[in-house]
Amino acid sequence: MIDVENLTKRYGPVTAIRDVSFNVAPGEIVGFLGPNGAGKSTTMRILSCFMPATGGNARVAGYDVFRESMQVRRRIGYLPENVPLYTDMRVAPYLDFVAELKGVSRSHRKAHVAEVMERCQVSDMQNRLIGKLSKGYRQRVGLAQAIINDPHVLILDEPTIGLDPRQITQIRELIKSLAGEHTVILSTHILPEVSMVCSGVIIINKGSIVAQGPIDTLVEQFFPASRVHAEIFGPPEAVRTGLASIPGVTLVVDGGGTQDGLGSYLVEAPRGRDVRTEIFMLAAQQRWELRELRRVGMTLEEVFMRIVAGEETGPSEEGTPDGAVPVEPEPSTLTAEEVER
Repeated sequence: MIDVENLTKRYGPVTAIRDVSFNVAPGEIVGFLGPNGAGKSTTMRILSCFMPATGGNARVAGYDVFRESMQVRRRIGYLPENVPLYTDMRVAPYLDFVAELKGVSRSHRKAHVAEVMERCQVSDMQNRLIGKLSKGYRQRVGLAQAIINDPHVLILDEPTIGLDPRQITQIRELIKSLAGEHTVILSTHILPEVSMVCSGVIIINKGSIVAQGPIDTLVEQFFPASRVHAEIFGPPEAVRTGLASIPGVTLVVDGGGTQDGLGSYLVEAPRGRDVRTEIFMLAAQQRWELRELRRVGMTLEEVFMRIVAGEETGPSEEGTPDGAVPVEPEPSTLTAEEVER
């Protein structure tokens, strides 16, 4: 549904994106991620026919964005980061006006506008001036205009910016409901949101695509280790040494203990190697009290940091705590040169 090949955009001597290539299948919701200035908005503006590219090719809904831009525009909904609304119009007349521009037939327009306002939860504001709305409501009106023509493709740039937690949940559910019937490319800095909404991600850094694919596949690719969290009552040094002696364990991180002697430990082993049974047997043999034992999944945030920043986030925001016991060399992270490639 979206096919991009070697897309390049230059602003004079500055190259915003270079040789960007990716594909989004019909009905798929894909997160488009990257740090500020990475080229996300530039790419989305090109796909929405808002600006031309310097080089490369792009097709949206089967049409070339350069030679068949009007056909593309009829089949997309676009929500830019800063929504350009007519602030001197009221919500319902504005959406009716946009629906007319986008070719919604007169016979269906009124009912369709009412349905879209209900889906985006702006029905109670339909007679209010857009300029008098809060930022969150203006964002929802912007999303309503993007879906007013029931487009094949939705291009959403920071769709939940400015919304409160309840509104974010509502918009997230709305976007998820579009899967299958609509193809969605979603740019956001809220990585947990991507994990809950998107089936795959595209990560761009310094104007180039550095990773793409299903989230689970990227986790396996960039984190070849599995993690287990254990809470154990026992002598900290003996517990760390015992955990490190388990075959296959590559790293033991002491997360610190409590005043009553309970210690928290993060144990790493190669992916596919489940060491929970050995940890249980070790605790039973040493007569340590095992309070908790669970597997710890890798997050999209950790994947993002490893790919973009060339580093893996530690178990806390402060980084890896003192007391880490490396058993074997940790899986190597990407170098700066590898990221650029």
